[in-house]
Amino acid sequence: MSDLISRKEFIKKSSGAVIAVGLAGGVSTIISGCSRPALDLLIKNGSIIDGTGKSEFPADIGIRDGKIVAIENYGILKDDNSLKIIDAKNLKVTPGFIDIHSHTDTGLFINPNAESKIRQGVTTEVAGQDGSSVAPRKNNSDDDDEYEVGNKSWSTFPEFFKLLEENKTAVNFVTFVGQGTLRGFVIGQDDRIATSEEIEQMKKLAMEAFDQGVFGISSGLEYTPGSFASTEEISELCKVMKNRGGIYVTHMRNEADTVLEAITEAIQIGKAAGVPVNISHLKLQGKANWNKIDQALALIEDANNNGYRITFDRYPYTAFSTGLSNLFPLWSRDGGRERFLERLQNKNDLIGIKKYVLDKVASLSSWDAVLIAGVKKENNKQFEGKTIQQITSESKEDPFEFTRKLLIDEKGSVSMCGFGMSEENTSRILAHPLCMVASDASARATYGKLSEGNPHPRSYGTFPRFLSRYVRQNNIVSLPEAIRKITSFPAETLGISNRGIIAKGKMADAVCFDYENIFDKSDYVNPHQYSQGVQYVVVNGELVIEKSEHTGKLTGQILRKS
Repeated sequence: MSDLISRKEFIKKSSGAVIAVGLAGGVSTIISGCSRPALDLLIKNGSIIDGTGKSEFPADIGIRDGKIVAIENYGILKDDNSLKIIDAKNLKVTPGFIDIHSHTDTGLFINPNAESKIRQGVTTEVAGQDGSSVAPRKNNSDDDDEYEVGNKSWSTFPEFFKLLEENKTAVNFVTFVGQGTLRGFVIGQDDRIATSEEIEQMKKLAMEAFDQGVFGISSGLEYTPGSFASTEEISELCKVMKNRGGIYVTHMRNEADTVLEAITEAIQIGKAAGVPVNISHLKLQGKANWNKIDQALALIEDANNNGYRITFDRYPYTAFSTGLSNLFPLWSRDGGRERFLERLQNKNDLIGIKKYVLDKVASLSSWDAVLIAGVKKENNKQFEGKTIQQITSESKEDPFEFTRKLLIDEKGSVSMCGFGMSEENTSRILAHPLCMVASDASARATYGKLSEGNPHPRSYGTFPRFLSRYVRQNNIVSLPEAIRKITSFPAETLGISNRGIIAKGKMADAVCFDYENIFDKSDYVNPHQYSQGVQYVVVNGELVIEKSEHTGKLTGQILRKS
């Protein structure tokens, strides 16, 4: 059994001798009856998986002032010289997990505990994904659709960071600036070519964002208004990162019938801008496209073999999650929400819209592959957790008509889960050496506002599911390699040098978990269930999860690109 022992229990047994441990790992003894303990936290008797991909090894870890100051053989770091002690016997001790594709941002104002993520072992959330970021913005009008953030107001990254630091959070926070956000700020929601002056405005805003600490530029090319940008426009925008160490991360223009062309475009943008690329949640959606896996991976591998850095991430599920409006054609969403809702009520527009939607649903298989995940109106809550096929079978309503009316009633804001990926491809993608693991989800909770709706289970289960189903059970990669995919690999991709590895001098983000008993509980019917097996989580040297329970400590930091 693992256990955490308070210092008071040891004071009764110990003398005044303490061990002073320096950053270089040197050890010396000083005599003092009341001196501060040499270590704030001692993790002892654990099996260390350091995040590099190397084999695990037995060691104790000493932490002081938020950093790892010692890694020694069992017993060298003494219990009575530590303020707190974790007995990690029979536990794996790893770096904190870095969720390279997260949607946890404004939700931290609602619940700073980041419950569903920290309980999985996530210590760093990487937000600003899919072309959408918290800044820059002109007002609060449409930015906070998913969560209301009260009277908090900001327009720039520094203003948002200040609010988040005042609010405090359990996890570290990283963000990209969204290409769609930049385009919307300069051009609005219209589908048109950007002028050279407008592109320069976007570049100027992007450079300001980098000066303020963002780590790269994200795009969501299936979402408006970012989808209205050409390859050339995005390439030109990304050139501002060339000498700044930034990365282009992209939800590609297509993940189904033209997925190969979309991968090619992502690579072209990286080449033209001279920056590394990370493809978000790589997938081949729709059964007709599953056999393109070899070609998709070959495109990425060939680019790397030719000197271009192209990586990707993926969640360990065969269903995706998005807005229900994403089933509708881009042209119907041109001009923003109000124009979209008008077109849903225009008989002439509906002819083309319906054909597109029916074709898209058919590519997934049927309406049974479309599950309603979240609505706002109380009268529509009955539909959450059900597929459109289930709902309309009971009501005898036409599935398209139901979808159209629901979107109008909810003013376009309905979330969905779509079942369209292959289990075999999911395993191949996750196992690939260029793949990191990500949730593509925001932190949720089993209580309060973040317990509403029927979210994709990845909010609660991504990392335990990857470690249990795909690593322990299916053995797609070794455990050390699996840990690398969720620690040092994303840290290296982002350019974060002081996290992602268990080593002296690194920041003390760490996870202690029971490998034989770690697993996810969340599913599509009952998603609000925390995962099991993570017993301790340390964020910047402080215990946030202790014996699988949240301590309430909010020791996360805003990480800024330097």
